Amino acid sequence: MIGDSVASPAVWAITVAVTLTVLLVDLLVIGRKSHEPSMREVSTHLAFYVGLAVLFGIGLWVFAEPHELSPAPGPEFFAGWLTEYSLSVDNLFIFIIIMAKFGVPRAYQQTALMIGIVLALIMRAIFIVVGAAAIENFSWVFYLFGLFLIYTAVKLAKEGGEDEDEYEENKLVKYAETHLPATSQWHGTRIWARVEGKRLVTPMFFVILTLGTTDLLFALDSIPAIYGLTQDPYLVFTANIFALMGLRQLYFLIGGLLQRLIYLSYGLAFLLGFIGVKLMLHAMHVNELSFINGGHHIEWAPEIPIWLSLSVIVGTLAITAVASLWASSRMAAAEQDAVTGPRRDWDND
Repeated sequence: MIGDSVASPAVWAITVAVTLTVLLVDLLVIGRKSHEPSMREVSTHLAFYVGLAVLFGIGLWVFAEPHELSPAPGPEFFAGWLTEYSLSVDNLFIFIIIMAKFGVPRAYQQTALMIGIVLALIMRAIFIVVGAAAIENFSWVFYLFGLFLIYTAVKLAKEGGEDEDEYEENKLVKYAETHLPATSQWHGTRIWARVEGKRLVTPMFFVILTLGTTDLLFALDSIPAIYGLTQDPYLVFTANIFALMGLRQLYFLIGGLLQRLIYLSYGLAFLLGFIGVKLMLHAMHVNELSFINGGHHIEWAPEIPIWLSLSVIVGTLAITAVASLWASSRMAAAEQDAVTGPRRDWDND
């Protein structure tokens, strides 16, 4: 699939090398010492990542040549990046709940998030390769992606008004908690420690395991969604990288502001539904299933252009944010808590 990408193998290699370098710097230099980052620190890093993503997208828009898999590389990247970023913001609700559930000290949360993001990048890279191979060999996979996103959109819309604190551990985490020898004491950011001669896993191990498995579930939504905006695996990969790179800083920066985004789930449900419909229309346009239209392409099925997709994404996010902030400003604290879950004291967590 690399040969079919808008990027050459050399560009792929450079991109992967730069990504690994940034991750290593983040892990070994910035995150070497466990600490609670200051607002200035996270703001600077977040501005760097967002600015880098914008420059990268502009570069694609200006210099990248249109390709069969990517007729408009620049707009497709921005549409994919904004979609992945908005989904990541919604995922922060779960991250906050996970940190609170395990009582992770603020000084250790940065390390836990960084490791979780690395795991997310690895798993999404696998999903991207699998998704690209499936699309290349089976055109009917667009039907599956579309139906899955529409189902997810309906489910998200129904759950939009439910308490976000209603989070349950998955079976793998529950099994690990009941079968692995563990200590309830924190030993810095170490995932295991030797206590009275016994090797025990620490609470940090369960936090990382929970974040990793949660990231896997998130990828089930995000990868089909972005493949509905671009079929170029390079754009899918880079959009995910830029969305995840700033996620840790975003977690510390916006904190309590998440409590005010009371309509975020509904906005995301609309976006996933829109992309799901887009995928279904594309599946009809390239249809090869014998029991649908005799195995022929459905020519009357319209293709939603990327400019319209980008406009819908930007418009939906803007309307969702403005409507949420306006409505939440007119609510009492208890009313906001009823929608998004109890607020947290970010200075004392």
